[in-house]
Amino acid sequence: MTKLDTLAREVGVELASRDLTLALAESCTGGLLGHSLTDMPGASRFFLGGVTCYANTAKMKLLSVRAETLQCHGAVSLQCATEMLLGVRTLFGSDAAIAITGIAGPDGGSTEKPVGTVFIAVSINERLELQGFLFAGERATIKQQAACAALLQLSLLLAEK
Repeated sequence: MTKLDTLAREVGVELASRDLTLALAESCTGGLLGHSLTDMPGASRFFLGGVTCYANTAKMKLLSVRAETLQCHGAVSLQCATEMLLGVRTLFGSDAAIAITGIAGPDGGSTEKPVGTVFIAVSINERLELQGFLFAGERATIKQQAACAALLQLSLLLAEK
C-alpha cells in the first residue's frame, strides 16, 4: 500500500465517521486524488465528486474561476486554487473541499514558477488552509506528492476540529 493509499483511507474513514462530505477540484493531479479516494470501499459515504480542470476555460466555466485571476496571477497560483476550491464547494455543496493546481512537468515551468510548483487549498466548513509547494522529481512523482500533501492538509484540519 502506498503512502497515498494510506492517507486516502485515513482521511476517508475520518470524513465518514463525522458525516462530512468532500468535493475535489484537480488540475495538475489529473484526477489522481479522486481515484485514490474512490479506491476505498464505502467512499460514497463521504465523496460527492470532483472536477478535473486542466484548461483555463474549464476552470472558469465549471468552477467560476475569474478571468482576472487567471490574467493577473495565472492558473498556478494561490488565488486560482482558492477560487477553484470555492467553486467546487458551491458546485457540490460539500462540507469539505480540496483544490490542487500546479506544474507537474516536464514542460511548462518558468523561473518564477518552476516545474514542481503546486498550490493547494483545503477547507472544512469555514476553515480554509492555503499552501504552496515546490516538489521535485518526474511528473508522476510530483503528482503523487501533490495528492499526498493535499490529503495531509485535510487530515491536519480534521485533527483540529
